[in-house]
Order: sequence, then C-alpha cells, then structure tokens
Amino acid sequence: MSTGSGADSAPAHNSDHDIGKPATSGTFSSLKVRNYRLFFTGAIVSNTGTWMARITQDWLVLSLTGSAAAVGITTALQFLPMLLFGLYGGVIADRYPKRRLLLVSQGALGLCGLALAALTLSGHVQVWHVYLIAFLLGMVTVVDTPSRQSFVSEMVGPGQLRNAVSLNSANFQSARLIGPAVAGVLIASIGSGWAFLVNGLSFLAPLTALLLMRPGELHRTERAPRGKGQLREGLRYVAGRPDLIWPIMLVGFIGTFGFNFPIWLTAFSDEVFHVGAGTYGFLNTLMAAGSLVGALLAARRGSSRLRMLVGAAVLFGLLEIAAALSPSFWLFALLLVPIGMIGLTVNVTANSSVQMATDPVMRGRVMSLYMMVFVGGTPLGAPLLGWITDTYGARVGFAVGGAVSMAAAVLIGLVLARVGGLRLKLDMRRGHPHVRFVPREQLATAA
Repeated sequence: MSTGSGADSAPAHNSDHDIGKPATSGTFSSLKVRNYRLFFTGAIVSNTGTWMARITQDWLVLSLTGSAAAVGITTALQFLPMLLFGLYGGVIADRYPKRRLLLVSQGALGLCGLALAALTLSGHVQVWHVYLIAFLLGMVTVVDTPSRQSFVSEMVGPGQLRNAVSLNSANFQSARLIGPAVAGVLIASIGSGWAFLVNGLSFLAPLTALLLMRPGELHRTERAPRGKGQLREGLRYVAGRPDLIWPIMLVGFIGTFGFNFPIWLTAFSDEVFHVGAGTYGFLNTLMAAGSLVGALLAARRGSSRLRMLVGAAVLFGLLEIAAALSPSFWLFALLLVPIGMIGLTVNVTANSSVQMATDPVMRGRVMSLYMMVFVGGTPLGAPLLGWITDTYGARVGFAVGGAVSMAAAVLIGLVLARVGGLRLKLDMRRGHPHVRFVPREQLATAA
C-alpha cells in the first residue's frame, strides 16, 4: 500500500475518521484560485444546459412511449458505457493531460446536444434517436468524468480539494434549480427542441474557460506512464484499502437503487398526481434546492467522516420511503427538499473522502471506479426499478429504492465499524439515548 500524501489522509489511519482538513477556511475559499474560478463559471452555464436537457429528455421519452420503463432504458443507456468502460477512462485520465482531454470531451458533449436539438426541431425525432444519443453521451463521459473529477486537484491543490469538490456539487445543484424550471417553461410553450439547442450551445462556456486557464498555475501531478497492467494496478490499490472500497460500495448501492429520480418523478407527476411538465420541473427544482443547501453545508465543513456518510445514507433511504408513502402532493414535494440535501451529503462526503485518501498518481483510476460504481449501476437499477414502477406503481418503486439504500448503509456501516475496531455504545444524556461508535478499547475500559 502506498504511503504517499493520499494514504496519510485516509480515515483508517486516524482515530476520529476525519479526512482532508483544508488549508484555509471559508465556504467559497477555493474560488480565490483563478483557474478554478474560470472552471466554476463555465461549469454553471453548461450544467444549467445539461439539466434542461435531462428534464426535457425524460419528458420527451415519456411523451413518445407513455412508459416509465422507457425512461429507465434511456437513463440506463446513458450510464451503460460507464459500467462497461469506466475503468479504461480512468487509465486515460491518469495517462494524458486532463485539460486537453476535457477540451475534447466537452466539445463532443456539445455536439451530442446539438444533434438531438436538430432531430427534435425538425420533427423527425423517434425514441431510438434518443436512445442512441444517450448512449453516445455515456461514451464521452467515460473519459470526461474521471478527467474532470481529478482535474479539480490540479487546479486548487490538496489543501482546497474538499472545498472545491463541495463547490462543484453546489454549482451542479444551483444549475439544477434553474434548468428544470426553464425546461418546463420551454416544453410547455415552444417545444422540447429549444431546450436541447440551449444545452448544446452551453458547452461553449466551459470550452472558453479551459482555453483561458493559465497552465503554469496548475498543480502538476505525476502522470502514469504507458504500460501494461495499469487497470489491474488500480483495482489492487482499491482492494487493499478498506477506507476506499467500502465507501465506494455504499455509493454503488445508493446510485443503483436510490438515485432513479427521473423514473420516479415522471411517474408520480403523470400517474399519481396527474400534473404536467411544468410541475415535473418544479419537483426537480425543489430537490435541487435541498441539494444546494447540502452542498454549501459540506463546503463549510472542515472534514469528512465515514460515520456521517453512513448515517446520511440511512436517513436518505428512510426519507425516500416516507416520500413514497406520502398521501398528498404537497407532502411529497416537501420531502424532496431533505431528500436532495441528504443525498448530496452522501455524494460529497464519499467523493471527497475517496479523493483525499488516494495518491495523486492513482486518482484518475480510483475516481473512475468510484463513478463507474456510482452511476454505472444505473443500467442495472433503472430498468429494474422502471419495471417495478410500471408493474406495481410509483409508490412501490420509490419505496423499494429507499429500502435497498437504507439496508446497504446499515450493513456497510457495521462492516466499517468492524474494520475500524469500533463498537456501538449507548449513552443516556439528559434522559435521551445517544448511539455512537467508539473504539473497542474504550468500551472495554468503560465496562
């Protein structure tokens, strides 16, 4: 196992399971870095376009087919390449300059958006067109995602990495507040094609930002040389690190079963509450508002704790079950806010924990595995949960996703406690029970 800077910050190596304390404090401290500020600005434009396209794509497929399972198939096709080829994308990200890779991948994503816009505006779009472009988008993200994730450390350095990861999530969720609402208005007023067109053009912003960066101000990291066995090397590295493999497995379960919101929100909008595209966009906006709050709170925290990751994952599953059983539209809508906040907390905590615990030379491969497990499980989970939703109803589909997420969190939390030499301890403070993990030695001493 490596003894580099990434390994030194791993949670298994310190008693309180803290990871990645930043060099400077402040919610927006990483924005002081010029290159990251450019990246952040370009990303919020393209992220807004991406959210417009996601909402429009889901609604278009539902309009063409009338099937929640078809929406699940579209989502699955978009993430299938990550499942099949994600690890190879990480090898490429570790081997080549990430800024150059992003220039190519962001341009290709923009072209995919423009192609779907042309098909829709011309009136010739069919569901197989959407399937094909979703798959092509997935192929591009195989390289784009690990390159973009690991490029953050090159822009801000290790001291600001956790803050920048949190702000990236805040950026994405801010765009999620705007994109669905705008998409709902465009779909209802002038049609889906214009939302796809705006998405395609939005990628001019990150391309411009990448071109304006100062390469001399980047934190250079060692690139992996060309050679055989680099993919296996990355897998062995993760397999030997419990502080990496178990958080990755947890986000894999949650990504596969708990993050199928395109299926559930379209089904609840259409079948349960009988509302239109505008209200569907409103539901996505509510969830984004919660996610934005979660991201900003994560940016203020100075460390990531695995117990926070596990606890948030349990709560996430419980909230999904509660939303699935909600008898009224407004209670359902209200619960989407904490679901977004806690879901984002799970994502940011796991992401920053894994990045900070990984040696820089391995970061592309580790993050490709992280993203492969997190989003690559969607091709398995989305069709299954889409079928459950179509067959047994939206409430059952949503509840199943929440139950699996909660069960996985409980089991993996127990495994992490065992690996870390921890036991559950029940304290009675002011007459109220408090359950927490403590070292076995401390529990024995207290006894």
